[in-house]
Amino acid sequence: MKKLLITLSALVCAITAMAQPRLTKDNIDAVLKAMTLEEKATICVGGARAALVDGVTSGQAVGPVQGAAGNTRPIERFGIPTTYLADGPAGLRINPTREGTTQTFYCTGFPVGTLLASSWDVDLVRKVTTAMGNEVLEYGVDVLLAPGVNLHRNPLNGRNFEYFSEDPVLSGNMAAAYILGVQSNNVGTSIKHYAANNQETNRNEDDAIISARALRELYLKNFEIAIKKGKPWTVMSSYNKLDGKYSQQSEDLLTKVLRNDWGYKGIVMTDWGSKAATADAAAAGNDLMEPGNQTEIDRLVEAVQSGQLPESVLDRNVRNMLEYIVKTPAFRKYNYSNKPDLKAHAQIARDAAAESIVLLRNQNVTLPLNGVKNVSLFGIGAINFVAGGTGSGNVNKAYVVNMKEGLQNAGFNVDQGLMDYYEAYIALDRASKQLSAVDNRGFAGLGGSILQDIEVPAAAISYQAQRNDVAVIVITRNAGEGADRKLTDDFELTAIERDLLNNVASAFHQRDKKLIVVLNVGGVIETASWKHLADAIILPWSPGQEGANAVGDIIAGKVNPSGKLPMTFPMAYFDHPSSKNFPYDYNRNAPAGRGPRGPVKDVDYTNYEEGIWVGYRYFEKAGKDVSYPFGFGLSYTTFAYSKPSVKATSDGFTATVTVTNTGKVAGKEAVQLYVSAPSGGMVKPKKELKAFAKTGMLQPGQSQTLTFTVSNYELASFNQAANRWEAAAGNYSVKFGTDSERILASAAYKLGKAQSWQVSDSFLDVAINEINP
Repeated sequence: MKKLLITLSALVCAITAMAQPRLTKDNIDAVLKAMTLEEKATICVGGARAALVDGVTSGQAVGPVQGAAGNTRPIERFGIPTTYLADGPAGLRINPTREGTTQTFYCTGFPVGTLLASSWDVDLVRKVTTAMGNEVLEYGVDVLLAPGVNLHRNPLNGRNFEYFSEDPVLSGNMAAAYILGVQSNNVGTSIKHYAANNQETNRNEDDAIISARALRELYLKNFEIAIKKGKPWTVMSSYNKLDGKYSQQSEDLLTKVLRNDWGYKGIVMTDWGSKAATADAAAAGNDLMEPGNQTEIDRLVEAVQSGQLPESVLDRNVRNMLEYIVKTPAFRKYNYSNKPDLKAHAQIARDAAAESIVLLRNQNVTLPLNGVKNVSLFGIGAINFVAGGTGSGNVNKAYVVNMKEGLQNAGFNVDQGLMDYYEAYIALDRASKQLSAVDNRGFAGLGGSILQDIEVPAAAISYQAQRNDVAVIVITRNAGEGADRKLTDDFELTAIERDLLNNVASAFHQRDKKLIVVLNVGGVIETASWKHLADAIILPWSPGQEGANAVGDIIAGKVNPSGKLPMTFPMAYFDHPSSKNFPYDYNRNAPAGRGPRGPVKDVDYTNYEEGIWVGYRYFEKAGKDVSYPFGFGLSYTTFAYSKPSVKATSDGFTATVTVTNTGKVAGKEAVQLYVSAPSGGMVKPKKELKAFAKTGMLQPGQSQTLTFTVSNYELASFNQAANRWEAAAGNYSVKFGTDSERILASAAYKLGKAQSWQVSDSFLDVAINEINP
């Protein structure tokens, strides 16, 4: 009898084990089959670190990662762990300190996305994000919620600093490199915000009304490139509506385009919120609801039980989630160190910033400075240098090198009198806020707003011009999540900044001394009205914690700048056709009834009346002058292009061009390949960026041949009437440019027969009157 009982007990244990398989990469279907409906819903909803143990939500904090933005829920009986999701994209964002330990958990503040894109160097971006991904891994995080890929439709989007470019080819390829770098550490990324999340004002409800052509050619094209090349583990669906339906509930967007047209295999998660129609979001293709709550689990269970949501659809999402989980460090039980090499990563951040900074102006070879030691440094940014934006894109870094320190580290003497003046002003502002109990931490405490500049007396400026060799003015802006920038005193200079520029330029130029302007800004500002006052203009954007050192290196000539603009600088804000449909001075606290675009309700929708005419595509077609063209950037040397060549391949062409350093200083050159399509058929831009490449460091007289590959599909335009991509037959002009306006070599490619590519029936019922420049 005893032997029989033992045998029966063993049999029960075996049956139980079979009914409750432990998750492996090879038994996903078995685990899915064994899960209860409650467990299926649970795995698809994030949960404030709440564990599901034996079918009961414990509500206890799980795991040691503190400050992560979200997580997935564990299910103990299947061996499914919690996985952690943390913010980016300029570096990992977690809490820098923790209770019960004196150890710190700082992360590296890398250059923002716009500055990385200014490098035009995918290898550089991949090196940066490989280091970034190492911090994700070593701090116990599974997915970095980055990169941000939305286009720079308008200069005042508050989160443009996170994003790469106004052009989908540059944006998509930068994002692909970013993803590949992070994921080389066997951790995941989450490309965001999919899609058309191009303003922060009312971002939860704004309806982006976009034609199918503009959507496919611009606002989805960068995602398509990045997803096909980079294969991110996750995609984050955006808050906003797209053509009348929430992105998070759009089957057109999340299934037809993403999975059917592009072949995406990873998971889709919602941006952080809790919209009511959880079942609709799941049906559309969202596998994971973040940050998640019990109500969403209940909604999914009830939807399946009522027949609203087929259980097979929920099973599809669960399978996607399990396939994600088995890839994670948490599932592999990776023994993370909490000690990434921050010193080495800071050097990578500094080198990347130096290579990406854009030199906009350099009259009479003002830079690099030679034989100059004493600097008058003006602007609040001399002390309060902005390394990155606010909101979820802010990184908790151990330090930020400011502009004073950057110049000193480069070997310059910075006038201490001016520094004392600004430091006293900063101290007074801080004391005033403390006295008034004012919280200046900004959006959700994720990085604060900047202090406005203070007037410098004319007599003090005159004194500075007498005693020092050169003037440097730092113009500072910050931006971030939750609000868009403003036209007045943001895109445009403040009155104090204008007076400072005029007064410093006058005082120093009278003594034949130079003025250098450093644009420490999170987005494009107006430059046309004042740039003539400066002898040199340096654009480091928000360059990360080591960025001021990189600026100092460029001013001193230790680094030859090779960055180029990833967007156009217009002459004036309203030169952008999107500006008439952007909340450029929206004030949520204004009296009810009126807003900047008429009735306040107008911020509930945005008509993309400009269609495909965004950035350089519009300015060239309309014949409008710009302050600085797309792709512009100066160097301390010069380059010549020669031997342009195009050879047809089975599905497109390969182009080559030889770049020679014709100057006296070693340097790098980013070459941009534009293509002009044959005339006839659909109206098209005069030319479009189709590829780009950057040379290595070329010594004077040295040459390098660059190679570009372009497919016929990449030449195609979207015919929304036929719902397909079309590449017209005929002669295509292939142009090699140093920027969008300056073409230095060209060749031709002939497509003998028109080609087309049909796509899913998506976004076909949108009616919008678009401009024709």
